[in-house]
Amino acid sequence: MHRVEDLPGEAAPVGLTLALGRLRALGAVGLRVALPVPGHPLGLCGPPEFNARALEAEEAVIASGAGLGLIPETYEAGPEGGAGPDVHVEVVWRCLPVREAPPADVPSLGEAERELAEALQEATALLSRLDVAGSGPVAQAALAAYRARAEAGRQVLAPGYPPRAVRVLELAQRVGALIGIAQQAGGDGREHGAAVSSSEIAARAEALRPVERTARRAQVAAYNSAVEERERNRG
Repeated sequence: MHRVEDLPGEAAPVGLTLALGRLRALGAVGLRVALPVPGHPLGLCGPPEFNARALEAEEAVIASGAGLGLIPETYEAGPEGGAGPDVHVEVVWRCLPVREAPPADVPSLGEAERELAEALQEATALLSRLDVAGSGPVAQAALAAYRARAEAGRQVLAPGYPPRAVRVLELAQRVGALIGIAQQAGGDGREHGAAVSSSEIAARAEALRPVERTARRAQVAAYNSAVEERERNRG
């Protein structure tokens, strides 16, 4: 269940359908995603209060043209350790003012595609160098799950997005999957792969950080490309 709170013109929380209509009435011409992490405010444009909350959630949505942003808060209710129908999950989207300014560090699709090609080579080399060849059980499971999703031919973006955006997002997700495998498992099946000390684990995280950053930048570029194209055409 999703609800939107603190939306201008609404005294109480509302569902997504009504909220999207209200945002359009308030001037929204499209939605942008932001995927910030500490030290990298990717897709954010201020003010500080909104940025701080978005960094804590590590995701946000910007309603372009309305000067508003949405930050999700997830709540679960049910028996401890429960799953499936026993657990009720609710997402509350907090609506806050944002600046109408260019989002931070979002590349063009062309830039993202070039960066990803290099990042994919880097991630593959890191997998080998860090002894994450896919022979451990955790790595095998992660690879199998990724391949199953890819073979299912799932639609990664809604109709109307540029074909390049689909290519960029698919590649970004592939790089992200490789990073996840490198972080979780190694050829020997241990949780941190071949790393046997805290210094080696830290070195691995440091080596993977720029590749992960590139993948996140590319995802934001792909998701936001429809809004960017519409605004270029209007301009």
